[in-house]
Amino acid sequence: MSVHPPHRAATEKSGVCLPADLVIGYGHALAAVAEDISLSRGTHYLLARNGRGKTTLLRTLAGLIRPVHGCCSVAGHCQFISDELSFDRELSSKLLLGSLLPRDRRREAFEFAEELELDLKKAFGKLSTGNRKKVGLLLAEFSIIPNSANVVLFDEPFTGLDAPAREAFQRRWHAADDNTVRIVSCHPDFDGMKMQSAVLITDERISYGGNGVRSWADFKTQLN
Repeated sequence: MSVHPPHRAATEKSGVCLPADLVIGYGHALAAVAEDISLSRGTHYLLARNGRGKTTLLRTLAGLIRPVHGCCSVAGHCQFISDELSFDRELSSKLLLGSLLPRDRRREAFEFAEELELDLKKAFGKLSTGNRKKVGLLLAEFSIIPNSANVVLFDEPFTGLDAPAREAFQRRWHAADDNTVRIVSCHPDFDGMKMQSAVLITDERISYGGNGVRSWADFKTQLN
């Protein structure tokens, strides 16, 4: 059995490589890559039913757990955004963002927070689930290092998030002219949700669903 942590290649281009010998799991195999998958800059959606390995794959890419077999490559500054991200309940969102974000990104982050209708003055512990998700998404988005390779791994970021906020982030990602790979695991809430690129986990196999605009309705029947 060959076990290696992810290798973060020194390169100017961001990217994620999942070779065909990669097997993920917690001590035992949960899913294996069916064929070599290379993900370049842009947004890629990770789709699977519950318990099939979405979080396990993201944690493997982030280097938090080791593969059962093989290795994977992540090129760029890597962030893993857990679906259970939490902070001190008494701190306000503005204080959290102001303390954790680079000084030159704070103003833009606050402006985007207003667009998302996030109350920056309210204590984190008093925010709804969806608004807490907004704080985590803002921290991830504005922690991206400009003019550098970045990889951001989002674990179920849309759960509990209202549709206007989700669409605002999707518009931002679509318009982004940065060197960033975003991998977003999710359960789309309506058949018409559009995805430019998707990775699927089904029948214990990790495969690339192709690029080109497709909808959730195109993919959901493939998931077992």
